[in-house]
Amino acid sequence: MIASTVVYRDGVRLNVDVAPDDVAGIRKVVQSCGPGAFFAMTLHEPDEAEMAGVARILGLHRLAVEDSVHPVQRPKLETYGDVEFLVLKPLWYDPASRRIEGGQVAMFMGLDYVVVVRQGEGFELDSARHDHELHTHVLEQGPAALVHALADRVVDEYERVVSALQDEVDEVEAEVFSPQRIRVSRRIYALEGEVNTLRRAVQPLRGPMQRLADGEVKRVSPEAVPFFRDVADHLARVDDAADSLDNLLSSVYDANLSRIGVQQNDDMRRMAAWAGIAAVITVLAGIYGMNFSNMPELRWSFGYPAAILLMVGLSLLLYRRFKKSGWL
Repeated sequence: MIASTVVYRDGVRLNVDVAPDDVAGIRKVVQSCGPGAFFAMTLHEPDEAEMAGVARILGLHRLAVEDSVHPVQRPKLETYGDVEFLVLKPLWYDPASRRIEGGQVAMFMGLDYVVVVRQGEGFELDSARHDHELHTHVLEQGPAALVHALADRVVDEYERVVSALQDEVDEVEAEVFSPQRIRVSRRIYALEGEVNTLRRAVQPLRGPMQRLADGEVKRVSPEAVPFFRDVADHLARVDDAADSLDNLLSSVYDANLSRIGVQQNDDMRRMAAWAGIAAVITVLAGIYGMNFSNMPELRWSFGYPAAILLMVGLSLLLYRRFKKSGWL
């Protein structure tokens, strides 16, 4: 469905008496306003028929339209004639499930329009547009200004995701080196998956964003290039942070495995120590339990308490030696 349609001229929002879903009517209004006018249209999970209607009026390429309605695309920037097609993968962190959620935003940037196709819930874009409406000098750059606003909002959310993941990794790291025995292997594996989700959204986007920052896209004016350069710098910072998180998780996982191995060795030593103590008692009890007629001290009246004292004494001696050596 068409969620909203806004018309701008020279960086100022216009009030037009046209229905938001009347694409042809909106286009005529913009063309009648002359140079410096453009419109921004947002569609939320449109079906193929609805997108086909928009594409027919604006002349959008069929392949780009197909990609916009299927939320399985990689971030990319493609040129179809006079239209630039940019795909972003917005992500956000859900503290309730402690997982990263995501969607897709596809943008068609033409001479006098920006068409945004949003897939998925949980990530709104209207606030980014409203923030830019406060800066008329930025919106004067045309459709590229709104493309920058949405890309900047997506990358800012990446930074919040990185911060949340960093807190998770710090928590797991503390659990690995805590004195309590806490099983964190499954959590580490889950965090590896979350970091990989972030990297799959960030790394493919660096190339397209660098092209925008280098002024290689004809729809981006030289005045708008510095804004995209700022987004590209933030994106590079997020990518470096994701790599650091991935390396840190690998180190934490190795440390966890090493600690498990040490704990198992400690357990085996304790078991061996107690087995040694029990073996002494078992040997003495086994010898004097054979009941042969000619055994020494067999008829000694103090034999039983002496055997008990010997067992206790040897057990205490072994316990002290094992305790001193760290086996117990």
